[in-house]
Order: sequence, then C-alpha cells, then structure tokens
Amino acid sequence: MMKIALVHDWLNGMRGGEKCLEVFCELFPEAHLYALFHEKGRMSPTIEAMDIRTSFIQKMPGVYKRYRYYLPLFPRAIGRFDFSDYDLIISSSHCVAKGAKPGPNTKHLCYCFTPMRYVWDMYEQYFGGDRGGIASKAMPLFRKRLQRWDVQASERVHRFVAISEHVRDRIRRHYGREADLIYPPVDCNRFKPAKKTEDYYLIVSAFAPYKRLDIAIEAFSRSGRPLKIIGGGQDAKNLKEIAGGNVDFLGPQDDEALAHYYAHCRAFIFPGEEDFGITPLESQAAGRPVIAYAKGGVLETVVPFNPRDDVKALSGSPTGVFFYEQTADALSDAIDLYERNADDFNPAAARENAMRFDRPRFKEEFRKYVNALTADTEASKEESTCSRSTAN
Repeated sequence: MMKIALVHDWLNGMRGGEKCLEVFCELFPEAHLYALFHEKGRMSPTIEAMDIRTSFIQKMPGVYKRYRYYLPLFPRAIGRFDFSDYDLIISSSHCVAKGAKPGPNTKHLCYCFTPMRYVWDMYEQYFGGDRGGIASKAMPLFRKRLQRWDVQASERVHRFVAISEHVRDRIRRHYGREADLIYPPVDCNRFKPAKKTEDYYLIVSAFAPYKRLDIAIEAFSRSGRPLKIIGGGQDAKNLKEIAGGNVDFLGPQDDEALAHYYAHCRAFIFPGEEDFGITPLESQAAGRPVIAYAKGGVLETVVPFNPRDDVKALSGSPTGVFFYEQTADALSDAIDLYERNADDFNPAAARENAMRFDRPRFKEEFRKYVNALTADTEASKEESTCSRSTAN
C-alpha cells in the first residue's frame, strides 16, 4: 500500500481550494495531511477526521487572524516537514505547499491553484498603493526573495496539474514548466433553479483585495439597485464604509441559505480576476446568469452574451454578460445590458454548462490521473530493478 502525504497551505475555512482538498481526503483517507496551521473546527468533517500535522507557524501569536504577517516564514516552515518515507506527495497549493521536499523515492504531484499570487500577479492588490499596514511596508524587502524561492520550490514538483488554462499559462510564465489540466469540482447537486426570482443581485466572496468588491459596491451604491453580499474577511470594515443603504451584508451563510440566495437572485456579480472561480459556476448550477469581469477563469466557465473578438471566450447559449474594464462604470453598463436582454438567458442552459464541472467528474478524473502516475512510477521501479539484475 502506498504511503501518501497530502499537503495544503493552511486549514482555516472551506473555500474553493478546500473543496478540492476534501475530495483528496475522500480518495486517500489513510493519508497524512500536512498544513502550516490548522484552526480546529473550521474545516469539513471529512478534513477534520484526517491525521493533521502542522508546522511551527501553528504556535505563532495571533496566527488565525494575522497569518499573512508570517508570509516570509512560510518557506522555512514547509521545508521543515520530513517526507522522506512517503511514496507520493499530493500538494494543493496557492502559496507554499508546492515547496514540500520529496524524498529520494517520493513522487510529488502538485495540484496548483496558482503560483504564489502575493508576490507575482496580484502583489499590487495586496500590498501596493495606499493599503498601508506593517505588511505593505515590509513586503518590498521580501518580495524578490520570495519570488526566487517560489521558482526554486517549483523544481521539487514532478508533475503540475493546473486548475485552469489561465493558471497553466502562469505556471509556464513564472516557472518555465508545463502543466496538465483538471478543472476543480462544483457540487452542482446542492443547487437547483427556482421558479421565480427576487429583486436583488448577489455576490458570494471572501473580502480580499483582489476580489474587487469595491467596484461592485460603488456601482450598486450609485444606481440604488439592491445588492446582497455573502461572506467576510479582511476588507469588511473598508467595504461597509463605502456601501450605500441598498447594499446588504449578510455575513457567512449555511449551505441551505446559500442555495436559496443563488437561485432567487436576478444575476450573480463577479468583479474580480480569479484563477478559476467556483462561485460563478454555483450560480449557473442554480440557473442564474453571471455578470463578470472578462479575465481569468470565467473565460473558461461562462458563455458571454456579448463576446469580443480580442478575448477568447466560450460559445453557445449565453450564461452571462462580461465587462471588459475593471471599473464601476463598466460593471454598471454590463448590468444595464443584462436587464435589457434578461429574457435571452435560459436557466436550463446555465445549469447544463455548470454540470460540465460537477464534483463526481473531478473525483473520477483525479483518481485516474493519480493511478496513471503511480502506475508509471511502479513500472519505472520494475524496469530499474530488472536492469540491475541483468547487469549483475
């Protein structure tokens, strides 16, 4: 029986990456799960039931709320784990998990959400401009060092699997590596279209800088259209300060409430650039169209009503509207376009599009990928053994 280590950056909530990890835990329940830190009780029962092993980051003061301040220590923390006795490492990484060091006979498969966004493509959104704070002042001192480490750590990976073509291009650009592609899972069975919608638009998101919720809040505060926002995070105070009375912050919601809000909204608003983006697919699984900034993963998951020749996008029955500049004005224009053409959007077409990414598909595709990788590894070992025997 193979000895497998699962490695995830950190365990403090169930977001898109953790939904992927949950499937890995279902596939390999006997594996050991490594993470920089674990906030107990914040993960799904499947993940909490694993043999979880954490780094020295777990003991740092205020780690659950201030873990980003410890970013320069993350490479050292991941490097201290000993994986020499394992046959296979499966890392799920958007930060440092890819830096897990395999032993001499260990294969390392990285399911890559993105190269470390904090020091590459989204550095300015996290640390630039007037964001202020200790982290913003310190990061210029560490950025180059972290970039070098990130590239060097990518060499510890035998096989990269990207979550989207968008991320596959980043891996090629930053690491000079090729990657295979397996799209993340969407639990479509949690959602179903409603017979009748209500008069509000919806956002479901973490309140992180790169999500660009500020654009949506500005657009809706000006227009007076009702907007409901589900989620929370580091930017909550700033976002609430700029919101008009028509913007309703609902906080985190359970699965049943979330499915209700998706199914009954007029449309789902997605103003950020995401590596993949599971929430637009959850909205489509509930039969509702997506109004999204035309960059990143949505180009692979949303069929636009208003495609442009200079942007590669899906074709077929429309499941959303794109805006092509990341501004409140462009978003407002896209909402206007949607409202003028709302009858052209078919809930059944939206759900059918989402079903291409359903959870059972991901589980089976990833299982077959790992089986093929381990079969190749075993075949190589046997060939090597035969060669040595012949030589002797």
